[in-house]
Amino acid sequence: MHKWIYLLPLLVAAWGHQAKAADIEAGQAKAVVCAACHGVAGKAMLPNYPHLAGQQPAYLLKQLKAFKDGSRQEPLMAPFMVPLTEADMENLAAYYSSLR
Repeated sequence: MHKWIYLLPLLVAAWGHQAKAADIEAGQAKAVVCAACHGVAGKAMLPNYPHLAGQQPAYLLKQLKAFKDGSRQEPLMAPFMVPLTEADMENLAAYYSSLR
């Protein structure tokens, strides 16, 4: 018998495992605070603030994590990042990427 047969149950279990999808509605609820600078629909009204609507979720998540861990410095963002969890950041990224 082939040795790989012993790995079959592990492969089936891993294949069946689905990562929890980000929650767009939860992201929208968290984004209420963001709207002051980034606009209600993720389109900033002032040129100093970036549009978030339609950005790739991986990009948004990377930037949020960088603000959170301090590797990207922005004094205006720092206080907003303190309470955010990993799930909050994933949800925000999903919400803003869902906007056009």
